[in-house]
Amino acid sequence: MKTSTARGLFFDETDLVRIRTNTTDPRFAEFWQTQLSADLETDTHFLAHELSLTNHVVHLLRAQRILERASFIYLVNRNVEQLALAKLAMRRMLDYPEWDCFTEGGRQILGMQRATEGTVALLQALECLGDAVSAKEREEVEQAVLIKGIPACYLPVYGMKYPDRVQGWEWNPRSECDEFRHINLKRWPLILNSTNLKIIPTACLGIGACYFRGRIPQADAWLELARSSAKAFSTMYGSDGSYDEGVSYWGYTTLYLALFAEVLWRTQGIDDRRLINYSGTVRYALGNTMPTIDSGLKPMDFQHVKGYNMPKVKPEFDIVNHGDSNGAVDVSVAAWVARTHCDVLSQFVAREIGEVNHLYGLIWYDAQLPSAPPEPALLDRRQSNDIIISRTGWTAMDNVLALRSGGPGNHEHADRNSIIFKAYGERLLHDPFRAAYMVQNPRWLLRQTEAHTAVLIDGRGHQYHDGSEGTNASWAFAHVIDYQIGPGWMTVTSDASDAYQLVNADVSRVLRTVIFMKPDVVVIYDVVEASKAVAVEARFQVNFEDAAGQVSATGARFEITRPNATLLARVTGKGEIKVDTGRLALDAKDGEQPFGRVTSSSATNHEILTVCTAAPKGTAHGQLQIARQGDNWIIAGEHHGLKMQIAIRPATKGAPTINIDG
Repeated sequence: MKTSTARGLFFDETDLVRIRTNTTDPRFAEFWQTQLSADLETDTHFLAHELSLTNHVVHLLRAQRILERASFIYLVNRNVEQLALAKLAMRRMLDYPEWDCFTEGGRQILGMQRATEGTVALLQALECLGDAVSAKEREEVEQAVLIKGIPACYLPVYGMKYPDRVQGWEWNPRSECDEFRHINLKRWPLILNSTNLKIIPTACLGIGACYFRGRIPQADAWLELARSSAKAFSTMYGSDGSYDEGVSYWGYTTLYLALFAEVLWRTQGIDDRRLINYSGTVRYALGNTMPTIDSGLKPMDFQHVKGYNMPKVKPEFDIVNHGDSNGAVDVSVAAWVARTHCDVLSQFVAREIGEVNHLYGLIWYDAQLPSAPPEPALLDRRQSNDIIISRTGWTAMDNVLALRSGGPGNHEHADRNSIIFKAYGERLLHDPFRAAYMVQNPRWLLRQTEAHTAVLIDGRGHQYHDGSEGTNASWAFAHVIDYQIGPGWMTVTSDASDAYQLVNADVSRVLRTVIFMKPDVVVIYDVVEASKAVAVEARFQVNFEDAAGQVSATGARFEITRPNATLLARVTGKGEIKVDTGRLALDAKDGEQPFGRVTSSSATNHEILTVCTAAPKGTAHGQLQIARQGDNWIIAGEHHGLKMQIAIRPATKGAPTINIDG
């Protein structure tokens, strides 16, 4: 049975030469080889003998990915073994009586990821396999999509638009998802409305509607709902394209938003390809890249859920990993934006930046498009969500400073005013990866303030939720109240008072000011005030992902050592200051996390000044002196040929005044 659309959903016959050429392009060669080298015998055995028809979280996802890979390889090289594997994966997906682990009203299957992504995977497989699928097989797939796929996509999209009409979202009692059942879904129609789990069913419903439009009367209503939902969700992106869930979830979300827009344009001639600032959102992703040097030591594995290890980012694709960002920037969306928006920087990102993770990169990339590297203005960015990223460049040996201000968001951590600093190929002030998604897992601790390069007050961080509803947003806000850039420097002050007051009502002021003297000097000035005496602790996390980071303390200094670089911190303050080291309360099997620690003794007014210099392995740190002159803090000296004198004048309200000579 042929579809009624004049064009393919995802590509046309005329695109195949370019797609096949992309598989031999050096940019995609490694990714393509990993696709070709997948063990067909292992996959076949899994599908035929191991797959459980009630395991939606892990098994159905694996079957879906086998189908996507095998059908696409068949499209490219017409390998009959891949065709057989694709048909088996398709068959086994159809064998599932239902396609997701959620229900609405205890009866209808609610599709969040498996029914949604599975629907698109099956329709894409029909397109890739073409005439190799018989009319009977095609009809069977279409009927399964109509019965088990599209209704499951429709329900969450409708429920998020009309949460008052939801009977009740629950865990599917027939699904093997016991590890998740402690999560309360009662408020999910409201919570998910501003998360990636809105756009995935939205996009998949819209793609399904495009496939069946003109053949199924309901398809017009499906498409109207999907477009309405996508338009509503578009406001989750900042005007500059920034995205609150972090760059990993940006990739997943924006890929599906673009995929829906592409299918809508290709098949219906409806142009929603400018629903968000796509060129800006590629720049957001670019700004969150932070390549580092591989130490050659393998990080430990940690399970996210049973049978699924938490992903690890390759050093060359490292990122500014605020929140649950655990994956590299994928090139697919950049390739699409370069094609549809004639954006030369997006072509540069598609060609030079980030990792190839999806087949859509091969489908969309066009090597003939012009490219241009990032303009200097992108070196210093205040994102519309108040996250600050300042850098010297885009290579592994360039240095990056990131400050996490701003408001809550799904997949966030309790990390307001935390800092990430990468220099000379090493993460020297670290934000740990792979925090647990389940509160009962010990690595849930990595979500808390104490696991970040941030401030604790009386041993506690700022407000965060208890995990009973998943990884949803907290109530914690921070606000950038001053941001300045100049030749070779950046300064920012962020106010996190609100976030800490939710935990301790006696706290009146929590400010962090950061001065980045490029390329390798970072000054951190913390101010904490309270109506009653409190103790303040500033932590500085070490990159111990590969067990190659160390920290030591002597007097009023601490030093962080990595294989290729070191960070030396000189500390002073208004009151009694103690400098030492510590580790998070995690067993070795759950991953060690050491940190440098600065403690300011109990008082109502605290000022902690931490002056950090970075140096490549084997090179000495410069001489910087810190002194109090009247009301001002003065930092003066030289490091690696950079002479400087910085004056910080405290303020009773608002940000301190910064004067820089150097």
